[in-house]
Amino acid sequence: MSARDDILGRIDRIAPPRDAAGVAAAYAAIDRSYLRGHHEDGILDLFAERVADYRAGVRRITSAELPGAVAAALAARPGTHAVPAGLPAAWLADADPVLLTRDPAVADLDGLAGAVTGCAAAIAETGTIVLDHGPGQGPRALSLVPDYHLIVVTAEQVAADVPEALERLDPRRPLTFVSGPSATSDIELSRVEGVHGPRTLEVLLVS
Repeated sequence: MSARDDILGRIDRIAPPRDAAGVAAAYAAIDRSYLRGHHEDGILDLFAERVADYRAGVRRITSAELPGAVAAALAARPGTHAVPAGLPAAWLADADPVLLTRDPAVADLDGLAGAVTGCAAAIAETGTIVLDHGPGQGPRALSLVPDYHLIVVTAEQVAADVPEALERLDPRRPLTFVSGPSATSDIELSRVEGVHGPRTLEVLLVS
């Protein structure tokens, strides 16, 4: 027996048995009368402001400007960029194909200049972008290993607050919450970026 099986076995022996109906009833009984939203207007402005607070670059553009904005962002960083399956081809219409590699192997990610992805949702209140690694987002490693991450966020994906965003997400999917570039201040409170993920995060907010 593994240590994991041993621990779970002890929990099963101590915890009272609960059937699926009992769990569902307990979940339904949770009081949700708390305030679920703090913002009604200026959602996109708030999101852009909070993203910038995290030292991420954010640029507001129209859908017509998106292909050119993606191409310019990639051209400014020499090297090859990862592109996940499902990323809309129109977003890359103006990009140099030489700068793109589709669905690279995980072992090759460290040698890339960056990655371009979409997202599942975004939260204005916290300036957070959520990836569920569905079409257009790629596996989790793609958003964590390359030193640069360009994320396209559309206006309809921006929720005002956390509860609203969570309602849009599938909890069964692998969710990655991105609040600015990777950073830590663990050692002598000195901020170091790029330790656990991309050193540079850029966001194109399309409206």
